[in-house]
Amino acid sequence: MRFISWNVNGLRACMQKGFLNFFKETDADIFCLQETKLSEGQLELPLEGYHQYWNYAEKKGYSGTALFTKEKPINVTYGINIEEHDHEGRVITAEYPDYYVVTVYVPNSQRELARIDYRMVWEKDFLLYIKGLEKKKPVIYCGDLNVAHKEIDLKNPDSNHMNAGFTDKERECFTKVLESGYIDSFRYLYPDKKEAYSWWSYMFKSRERNTGWRIDYFVVSEKLKDRIKDAKILSDILGSDHCPVELEIS
Repeated sequence: MRFISWNVNGLRACMQKGFLNFFKETDADIFCLQETKLSEGQLELPLEGYHQYWNYAEKKGYSGTALFTKEKPINVTYGINIEEHDHEGRVITAEYPDYYVVTVYVPNSQRELARIDYRMVWEKDFLLYIKGLEKKKPVIYCGDLNVAHKEIDLKNPDSNHMNAGFTDKERECFTKVLESGYIDSFRYLYPDKKEAYSWWSYMFKSRERNTGWRIDYFVVSEKLKDRIKDAKILSDILGSDHCPVELEIS
């Protein structure tokens, strides 16, 4: 089983930069998107052989997630059943016989940490949500988690300490996830791999210089760890300021 997750930072723009070619070539079993920036009816995708599920933000041109899957899920839900969080189209959950798959676009704490307090509420509630799913079957969740967990996960940790995405609070939240029975699939397989990033600023030729951050993940229930075959960061794929990440499980 091959899974792909990609923050496309505007799907219509990404479509002009080869999205469909990549989608067809990768032939993933499940393909998850974040930051689609669409409203319902703005785009129809010709994805033959896939079931499509979309969660749109109420605010136009903002946030949004999608999930495309060859196998029809048992059930699909949108959001995390908390009114405060479910207006921005950030979560889709698909239930399969052996596990849940969740695509998630975690809120950014923003400049000067304007939204860090909300982010902390989100982190607590989202962890409770996936732990609730876990009571029934294992969970694979993926997406733009808007956090570089360790210093190895960004180019310039010293100068970015306490910037959004690398605050102690955000990193501690992700540590708590891992301590709650989940695995960062990429670091599980490649604990010491450096300069492995999934997002680069559009400024200062950051991608050319590989001055990036690893903020896109596949997080997997420990119960599934023996089924992890590979985890990749597809940094050669263009079309967004993020690149796709991949998980392969048996």
